[in-house]
This record gives sequence, structure tokens and C-alpha cells, in this order.
Amino acid sequence: MSSPAVSMETLREWLQAGKPLTLLDVRPSEQRNEWVVPGSLHVDAYEALKAGDPLAMSQVHLPFESPVVTICALGRMSAVAAQQLRDRGYQALSLVGGMKAWSLAWNAAELSWSNGSAQVIQVRRTGKGCLSYIVGNRDRAAVIDASVAPEVYLDLVGRAGWKITDVLDTHVHADHLSRSRLLATLCGATLRLPEQRRVSYRFADIRDGETIQVGDARLTAIHTPGHTPESTCYLLDGKVLLTGDTLFLAGVGRPDLEATADGTRLRAELLHASLQKILALPAETLVLPGHAGHPAAFDGVPLYARLAEVREQVQSLQLPISDFVTWILGRIPPTPPNHHQIVQLNEQGLLPEGDPTDLEAGANRCAVS
Repeated sequence: MSSPAVSMETLREWLQAGKPLTLLDVRPSEQRNEWVVPGSLHVDAYEALKAGDPLAMSQVHLPFESPVVTICALGRMSAVAAQQLRDRGYQALSLVGGMKAWSLAWNAAELSWSNGSAQVIQVRRTGKGCLSYIVGNRDRAAVIDASVAPEVYLDLVGRAGWKITDVLDTHVHADHLSRSRLLATLCGATLRLPEQRRVSYRFADIRDGETIQVGDARLTAIHTPGHTPESTCYLLDGKVLLTGDTLFLAGVGRPDLEATADGTRLRAELLHASLQKILALPAETLVLPGHAGHPAAFDGVPLYARLAEVREQVQSLQLPISDFVTWILGRIPPTPPNHHQIVQLNEQGLLPEGDPTDLEAGANRCAVS
């Protein structure tokens, strides 16, 4: 290989195509707790590389048959690691921009389900764990919780022969910048948000119980306050529930972002009631969450579960309201980096000038489990 580096987009394409690779993360161990490239190996060589140790990678033994891509936070120490590996005969490249650049990487998977009135494509922003959705039927499509570049959705929809008629958000996001307004503008779709007065731009209200037609398919809004006051789930043809950040496959939404202590407690109580509303749906309902607890692999396998399985996995769903509130208030994780700035931009419907990863870098922290 002639190039000593590889871009995020090229690496994403290689992984999507199943190209044989060895991914080697050289960051400190604590940085891998929640934010990794799927399938990557790890060697804690960062401090040695930073100190200029020429033998930092000397004990690393990898297959010579396939290229090695080294990874760090920003792409600096991984470049040093790649050079040391090349000196030993490996085909080694460094990921340009490191994990910061990787936060924009994505892959997609199609959901197979028995109803058949609509197709659902899960778009996974694997660098952050964000999950967005395209629901298509006949020649129409709706996009829910757009979190990657609009061109991604336009390309996927174009391949399927659909036209985006509706773009929806489940709530005002705090961990990533919504691309929904921009996407709706680019394709002339109706921008729909749950009824609220938080955002300062024009949109079409979605009220509890309202139905949106997508070809022959129907998306019905279910107001589920708790994570945020306006949080809303969308039920597709009575069988598939897109839950946003209200319910995950292994946890529930945090109630504290942009809230006071008293407000957090109130939201926790509202969340309990919302979750009971969800649990009243048929046990066979498929749950499609707005985030994943781990990076989505490039395997084409969608992340979802039957409601019965989620009920069994998420033990807090069985708690009475007082115990649930005590439980969730005692387990709230650290707040997402830069969430105040992200919320402000999402309320204004704006994207920052320059590189959005300056604000969005890092894994999402919307779940309590």
C-alpha cells in the first residue's frame, strides 16, 4: 500500500464491503469503555508512543496477510504506531482524524418483519451509537431522527425508488446535532416534531394519537414524556415501535438533561407512566430504539427486540413508580459532552460552522441501565 493513512469514509466503505482488515486501537484502556470501532483489537501503547519509545509496538504480533489500520483519539499517535508497524513489514495505515473523525461513520441494516406494508432501514451512526430510520412504502418515505449527513438518506432512499415526504424527530436531541431540518429543506419534505415550544423554527406539530401516512403504511404518534417533555414514539402499522430515547433494548432514557433537580424527579415520574403505556402494547411489538449501547457492527443485522424480550431484559420496567424513581435517580450517568451547546443548536435548527465533530465527539449517554 502506498498511502500511510486512510480516511474515515474509506475505512467505512472497506468495512461495509467486508474487506479483510486488522483494526488496532492504541488508545489508553479507559478510552475504550464506551467508544470503539467495531471489531477492533487493542494494545495500550499510547503513553509509550507519546513518549517517543521506538519499541512501543515491538510486542504487537498481527497477521501479515491483511492491512492494519491503527486508531487513536485524533490520529496522531496512531500515525506513529503505523510507522513502527510498517518498519516491521506490516501494511499499516493510520485512521485520519482518529475516533473524532470516526464519530461520523455509519452503516445500514434492513429490518425484516411480517407485516410487509413497509420497509424499514436502520441507519446506524456507529461512531456514536445513534440509530435513525427510513420507513418506505410504495414511492414514499419518512426519515426519523436523522443524525448523519442528509446525503446518506437521500442516497439510500434513491436506491429504493422512494421520495422523502416526511422528516420526523422523536424529541429535541442533546447528544447529537439533528440533521432533520436540513434534510427536509433539501428534499422539500414536511418537517414534523412533537408538539412543543422549545424550537424557534417552523415545523408541523405531531400530537398524541396523530397518524402520518407513508404510502400504505401508517405512523402513529404516542406521546411519551420523561426523557424530555415532548418525547414521542412512533408506532408503525401497530407492530413496530420507534422509541427514540424513551426505551432502549437494555435501558431507559435519562430524565435529567436540561432539567433542575425537581424537574428531573418529575420527568422520572412521567417516564414511568410513559413506559407503562408502551408496555401495554402487544408483547410481539418490535422495539426500534434511537440509540445502541454499543457500536453497531458492519454486519447488516438490525438492532431490535420484541417488547416481551425488552421487558425481560430491562428489570427496572417491573418497578412501581416510587422504586423506579429512586432507581433511576441513583443511576444517571455523566452528562454528554457539550450537551448544552448541542441542545441550543437543535432548538435553533442550526448546524455549526466547520467540523461538527468538535461538538459531537464521544459516545452517546442517553440511557440509564
